[in-house]
Amino acid sequence: MRLAQAALELFVERGYEATTVADIAARAGVTERTFFRHYADKREVLFGDPGEYNAVFTDAVAAAPAEAGPLDAVALALRAAGGWFEGRFAYARRRAAVVAANPALQEREQVKRLHLTEAIAEALVARGVPDAVAGLAAELGTVAFHQAFARWVAAAEESDLAALAPQVLAELRALVA
Repeated sequence: MRLAQAALELFVERGYEATTVADIAARAGVTERTFFRHYADKREVLFGDPGEYNAVFTDAVAAAPAEAGPLDAVALALRAAGGWFEGRFAYARRRAAVVAANPALQEREQVKRLHLTEAIAEALVARGVPDAVAGLAAELGTVAFHQAFARWVAAAEESDLAALAPQVLAELRALVA
């Protein structure tokens, strides 16, 4: 987290393009070699471990009651993911602003979102949900979480993302009812 925090500070201060890996390593008090042991490049430093992040969602889908339908399992995953962000509002808000200002980071964010959608779909299939339905439910879940996250970081102060994310999913469900 120290490298990510240092990178975020520098991206905010100097801009993404003007910040080098050497700058990030120096700010974090490590060598460039240490940086590259953790991240392939400076773009990756803001994205953490996708396996850990995706597991928050997929573990919640897997733990959903057997009688839960696909969107109900996804709603539980959104609640769990919202809880994972508790206490991370200030960092998430600054990170979102840096990502929004940089096309290379926006592209990486979209890739992260695609992998999350795939992971949720796989977790739903493992519950016995047909592939097509699992894919659709996963897409709706990631759209809902993305929208909820955007609302959350745009707010003047921290709110309960764990409650907001399933609420946004309910709004999507109401659109098609």
